Amino acid sequence: MKYIAGIVCAMALAAPLVQAADDAAVAVAMVDKGAAYLKKHGKEALIKEVNAKNPEFVTPQTYLTVRALDGTQLAHPTNPRLVGKNAVPLPDADGKLFRKEIIDRAQSEGKGWVDYRYNNPQTGEIEKKSTYFVKNGDVILEAGIYKGK
Repeated sequence: MKYIAGIVCAMALAAPLVQAADDAAVAVAMVDKGAAYLKKHGKEALIKEVNAKNPEFVTPQTYLTVRALDGTQLAHPTNPRLVGKNAVPLPDADGKLFRKEIIDRAQSEGKGWVDYRYNNPQTGEIEKKSTYFVKNGDVILEAGIYKGK
């Protein structure tokens, strides 16, 4: 009985790790989908579709955003007030300039993940968030996932 309880406990502890991996895969897939759309239809078409909240680019787990290399937000399906603005100087809840890090690393590495803490619009709470990004031509495609408190 102790053995079974140990297995159940181990499975319960591993479940959040599996969920995080699944969410990360969803973010990567979203960015890849955006890159494929960009290649096929062009930058302006992608920006239009993301800003129009096309369900192809918005899911319950994540959504695609498009940022210019200077930091100007070109497309954002969940917060249209950010479109056309450059929020690079604005930090996360801990003072981290995460947008600057995304831009700098996109230009030097091409792609990667950046961790920060940000308001989750679904919960209204400041939570850990990771954003996957890929530089594609003169834009950065991004999709983030919330990781809880």
